[in-house]
Amino acid sequence: MAVQQNSKSYHKKQRASRTLIYAILTIMAVFWLFPIFWIVLTSFRLEGGAFVPYIIPKEFTIDNYATLLTDASGNYPFIRWFLNTLFVAVISCLLSTFITIAMAYALSRLRFKLRKPFLKVALVLNMFPGFMSMIAVYYILKAMDLTQSLVALILIYSSGAALGFYIAKGFFDTIPMALDESAMIDGANKWQIFTQITLPLSKPIIVYTALMAFMAPWMDFIFAKIIMGDDVKNYTVAIGLFSMMNKTTANSLFMSFTAGCVLIAIPITILFIFMQKYYVEGITSGSVKG
Repeated sequence: MAVQQNSKSYHKKQRASRTLIYAILTIMAVFWLFPIFWIVLTSFRLEGGAFVPYIIPKEFTIDNYATLLTDASGNYPFIRWFLNTLFVAVISCLLSTFITIAMAYALSRLRFKLRKPFLKVALVLNMFPGFMSMIAVYYILKAMDLTQSLVALILIYSSGAALGFYIAKGFFDTIPMALDESAMIDGANKWQIFTQITLPLSKPIIVYTALMAFMAPWMDFIFAKIIMGDDVKNYTVAIGLFSMMNKTTANSLFMSFTAGCVLIAIPITILFIFMQKYYVEGITSGSVKG
């Protein structure tokens, strides 16, 4: 009898704690989703003005999207900005993923002189935020006559990829070395082991690395703004949407601005919906060993 009472008491405590956790998570989700909900509704709002004393629009319209995409004035070519950002993000993603995976594999599988000192130096360098070097990077690109170009952005986003190898290295460390040794006994070289054995087993970390490499240029503002200056046609969406919110146009273009926010969120959202399984596997497996 006492055992049953203890069991019931235990289950009641479990239900109470679970209910409390769900309540907290629900409140956090509401706070997290509210800005997104508000931006989406505002992008369909017919009433003009940057701010109104209500959340749900009185009238809905898609003219805000039409205004953004057509751009009769020519001052805010959103489609051009979108294509610029997509081009930079895709090329940077391919280059960064290859560089990061190759670097991580070499540091995980190969043993060479100064390997450990290099790992320590890379760890220290990763502690410094990238924007600390933006002035130096700007003058280097200016000396090479590469400022205000998409090539400059690709170089910036890809060149720093090698230092982001730690998570990928941690993933490769979890793959048994016995597989490499067996392949070497069968006559395989390092490249064959890398491409035919290691990469097929590394889909989660490759997807994770590619997603991170794609998101960086897609959402970056600081480096893009410094490099691009006033060249409107080469703006990325981050700079372009920011330029719409100046003193003269912030009120009239606010709804189109929110429409742009919705449109640029769609590719990232789709990617995460289809790749979230590999994203989670990649980041958790890569954190096992460093």
